[in-house]
Amino acid sequence: MLIHPWDAPQDEHEWRTWLTAHDFGQLAVNGASGEPPWVQPVHFRYEPEPGPHGQVIAHLARPNPLWRDLERNPAVLLSVVDDYVFVPGHWTAPEGAPSEHGTPTSYYAAVQLRCTAHVVDDPEEKATLLNRQVAHFQPEGGTAQVRPGEPPFGRMLPGLRVLRLQVDDVRAKFKYAGNKAPEIQARVAARLAERDGPSDRAARAHQLRRRTGTA
Repeated sequence: MLIHPWDAPQDEHEWRTWLTAHDFGQLAVNGASGEPPWVQPVHFRYEPEPGPHGQVIAHLARPNPLWRDLERNPAVLLSVVDDYVFVPGHWTAPEGAPSEHGTPTSYYAAVQLRCTAHVVDDPEEKATLLNRQVAHFQPEGGTAQVRPGEPPFGRMLPGLRVLRLQVDDVRAKFKYAGNKAPEIQARVAARLAERDGPSDRAARAHQLRRRTGTA
């Protein structure tokens, strides 16, 4: 992923805060030699500790075909992309230029976590990590705890494997026209507010926040 200086995170807090609120991504596992990678959509819980970059907790069904290749090569990539919009060219034309000379573009936020995967099969540890993941998505409760050998979920536990992903490196990008003139950024922000389509509010908030230098 190409990251220009004007698209880079303002600081580590920016990507961590964004990632905590964006918990669905695509896990890429290296395929066998000459084969493409496995790409698995997955919900996950990001935790800022341990280590300098934190860890990710996820789980997948035991019959998933990616396990053999993941155990052969535990280096994986978790890619998360959201808050994306298409920006029409006539919104971005330089001042004084015909509107049709503007360049169409995309705005988006993206975080890529390069991780070392640890597969968890111990029933007690699996239960603990699964309960932590559910607590992230259901802080209000309402679902029974997972306990090995106990209803209602104990019998389902052997059918799952938990992934604990140690985050080794992070690449983050907030592509919101940071290199454009202030008048163009203001114009695009106004157009996003007017269009008010899916993700337009989130994209506009990123653009305005980054213009003011707040993470």
